[in-house]
Amino acid sequence: MSADSEVEIPEVDSVSGSGIPIRGNDIDTDQIIPARFMKVVTFDGLGEFAFFDLRFDENDDPKEHPFNEDRFQDSSVMVVNSNFGCGSSREHAPQALMRWGIDAIIGESFAEIFAGNCLALGIPTVTADSETIEELQDWVDENPNEELEIDVEAETVTYGDRTIDVTVDDAQRKALVEGVWDTTALMKSNAGEVRSKAEELPYVEDAAIPEAE
Repeated sequence: MSADSEVEIPEVDSVSGSGIPIRGNDIDTDQIIPARFMKVVTFDGLGEFAFFDLRFDENDDPKEHPFNEDRFQDSSVMVVNSNFGCGSSREHAPQALMRWGIDAIIGESFAEIFAGNCLALGIPTVTADSETIEELQDWVDENPNEELEIDVEAETVTYGDRTIDVTVDDAQRKALVEGVWDTTALMKSNAGEVRSKAEELPYVEDAAIPEAE
């Protein structure tokens, strides 16, 4: 692929799938992916370690947790409570969730950096008030095989016979719907332009100018 070839970044205007409820406020990134599992060269395989210390005891015996339940193994929409993804800014957290199978997250609120890291993977993080989230978690618990549909552009979630309003950050919605959420791919696709601009700047040394492959 040439440096200026178009890169196909999928538009994420909607996401659908069955849900999985993860209850609790202030679930931080260390709970999502413990630090000892971050010594990997690639993100491949991180999914099996998502929520590891909440799912297994010190002897690696399973504990009660939705990620361990057979009925949720095909779920792709996670429903969480407030301040989800707080703590350190490790990008391994959304990577682990994505590789477990999560395509979107609905919650009361998200830590800003976590939400940004999710956006970089094309994972919407949409919000609603606590009462709405609790009702949705209960419904998901009772209907593990039923689908939810998140309409990112319209800012709605449909489940059962209900459609509820949710909030999607304006910048996130624009990036997802227009297919410009993968900034790394965008930069690579415009590598020639990046190099040309760098060459024009008098304060950028030649050694610092990237090669356009």
